[in-house]
Amino acid sequence: MTAAEFTPTTVGEKFQISGVTEPTILRYFETLNAGTFEKTAALFAEDGVMHPPFESGFVGRDAITHYLQQEAQDVKAFPREGVSETLDEEQIQFQVTGKAQTSWCGVNVLWTFILNQQKEILYTKIKLLASAQELLNLRR
Repeated sequence: MTAAEFTPTTVGEKFQISGVTEPTILRYFETLNAGTFEKTAALFAEDGVMHPPFESGFVGRDAITHYLQQEAQDVKAFPREGVSETLDEEQIQFQVTGKAQTSWCGVNVLWTFILNQQKEILYTKIKLLASAQELLNLRR
């Protein structure tokens, strides 16, 4: 499959993800793909956590920005669909599936987000949906 098959539906420059209308989630993918990582990190709560594959979590906007600047320069996210549920303490969890594409590979991904009452990202985990052999092939 090519990256073109995973191009998200857009209206103007805005993302549309089936099952997800939350602006914070849509903005996360817009800013990530635009490479405006400071804007991506600004969507997180002050003590928000990003937990990318193969890494321990990065806590806080500065750490998230630094990580993205180092590791996400050639990554494009192609979210396809998602679901949400309300958690305790008026938090909302979103699970979004899609594909991440780099210049050298593409892999199916599950993004999990937890938003607080202010619609800031408290936590996101990025999980690669691949077999053990596929993951071994991704090592640089």
